[in-house]
Amino acid sequence: MNLKTRDLTIIAVMAALICVAGPLSISIGPIPLSLASFAVYLAGAVLGAKRGPLAVAIYLLIGLVGVPVFSGFSGGFQKLIGVTGGYLVGYLPCAWLTGLGVKPGQTEARPKWKLPAFMVIGTAVLYIIGTAWFMIQTKNGLAAAMGMCVVPFLPGDAIKIVAATLLAWPIRKAIYRG
Repeated sequence: MNLKTRDLTIIAVMAALICVAGPLSISIGPIPLSLASFAVYLAGAVLGAKRGPLAVAIYLLIGLVGVPVFSGFSGGFQKLIGVTGGYLVGYLPCAWLTGLGVKPGQTEARPKWKLPAFMVIGTAVLYIIGTAWFMIQTKNGLAAAMGMCVVPFLPGDAIKIVAATLLAWPIRKAIYRG
């Protein structure tokens, strides 16, 4: 992957956006409702499948060294190995899958369903990784874990997917024009 200064700058900006959005959360149980997933969708949609996960990886590394960029203004390795760690790791494939919904340099939604469909697939993978990790950590069964970790988040993630889809195209147009 040949990264130019512009690419590096956009990756850094998207990583910063995730760092700003990540701590903004509401505790609704063992898994907080966070804006990080919205920023991850946007990173994948704006940067694509190769560069979107790089922004997420930078976010994770910043959090792992202790900078409070995770939910509730927390950070550190203990957060990654805790009950929400699977969701943090799941952001990587979520950004990658979301990025598969756009082509390099694409500035218009064609077909319109493609990007949000890939966001939904990325969210499903995020839920699978995060919920499996939660079940291992807490010894909860699948039904209990789904009730705590998936069902309460479906409406919010649907709204985030719509918002990220609507924002991605004007941002891509501004970045990738001429």
